[in-house]
Amino acid sequence: MPTPSDLERMLREAALRVTRPRIAVLGAVHRHPHADTESIIGAVRADLGVVSHQAVYDVLRALTTAGLVRRIQPSGALARYEARVGDNHHHVVCRSCGVIADVDCAVGHAPCLTACDDYGFAIDEAEVTYWGLCPSCVVPTPR
Repeated sequence: MPTPSDLERMLREAALRVTRPRIAVLGAVHRHPHADTESIIGAVRADLGVVSHQAVYDVLRALTTAGLVRRIQPSGALARYEARVGDNHHHVVCRSCGVIADVDCAVGHAPCLTACDDYGFAIDEAEVTYWGLCPSCVVPTPR
């Protein structure tokens, strides 16, 4: 986990003003990977006390725009935020409980990760979401 001084450095390097709400939100995203906005608000309030929903939304937007956090939104789910940025990783989502885990890029032959026609786009990311049941939700079959 990054220290408060690490968080301040990250903000400065991203040309963002260092504020207590920004430090608290960035720290919450690092401590709670794949957290939704309400969970982040709760973590920030535990650190700072009173903070508005709008302030947290504004900070999340600024951090996302600056590339310090990544916003993901699996189909049918709330938006989530993570601090793992700068690589092209994917996610696996449990259909039952909604838990999300990081999955490194697919290896080997994966034709779906290369567009057959990029229509002139300079593609720099492929979004892949794996769906299934996490180990806690898998129901063993009777023998």
